[in-house]
Amino acid sequence: MWFKNLQIYRLPAPWAVTAEQLAADLAPHAFQPCSSLEMQSQGWVSPRENGELVYALNKQMLLLLGTEKKLLPTTVINQVTKIKAAEIEEQQGFKPGRKQMKELKEEVIDDLLPRAFSVWRQTWVWIDPVNGWMVVDAGSPAKADEVIKLLVKSVDKLPLETLHVAQSPVTAMTEWLAADTAPHGFTVDQDTELRATSEGKATVRYVRHTLEPEDVRRHIASGKQCTRLAMTWADKISFVLTESLTIKRVTPLDVIKENADSSAQNDDERFDSDIMLMTGELSQMLGDLVVALGGEVEKK
Repeated sequence: MWFKNLQIYRLPAPWAVTAEQLAADLAPHAFQPCSSLEMQSQGWVSPRENGELVYALNKQMLLLLGTEKKLLPTTVINQVTKIKAAEIEEQQGFKPGRKQMKELKEEVIDDLLPRAFSVWRQTWVWIDPVNGWMVVDAGSPAKADEVIKLLVKSVDKLPLETLHVAQSPVTAMTEWLAADTAPHGFTVDQDTELRATSEGKATVRYVRHTLEPEDVRRHIASGKQCTRLAMTWADKISFVLTESLTIKRVTPLDVIKENADSSAQNDDERFDSDIMLMTGELSQMLGDLVVALGGEVEKK
């Protein structure tokens, strides 16, 4: 199992917390299914379905946020409300007022919720207390915020910070492309996005396309900056770096897969092997990426 997207946060290194302490903090916020009148429920679930809320291996920890959400489209609510409003109008001889319509819609929602279908979503969290990383496997900051809010609620005085680097990803990626060079340990791949800073936000995207240095420099000279860049680290992991310092499309390459423990006998052993490999490699990659972006800086 590998994370696909990395929303990156910082903890003190080392962070002196045990898996047992963390699990005790999470327990009051363990997942409970939606009640008949709830639209959504969130809480911590066991990463390995063994009842333990924290998976710990080789000083690394995994958490898992479970989200259940009822599917109740607005169009359905409005349609049923309209039908009931027509019935009320026929009974009382005049259309329901604004207040009555609001109350009617609330009644419709309460009536439909117990029969609504539910969708289930899981969000993985990796904590590296040794090197001070916390990473959420989420494609958008909004999804990561759900995790952070509940984690802050669960752990008193959680010493969590956003990662701050000396050079913004946009500036760094633009410079790498303009110089036709990549930072030490990385290579530039064939996907990128260049966007103008002007009001029109003119955008050029390269998808699986060789980046011709002269073409790229011409776009940069016209005022465009790099907002997404596909890269490979140490010939081991490919990814896309974005302007917000989110890492997307994380993919372990063949050299990683060859190093996977082929002696694993069952799912648990294979999971342990994957996590040890993933956390070890990603921890090094994140450290190298911070260096490539000018190093870490404290928030002023």
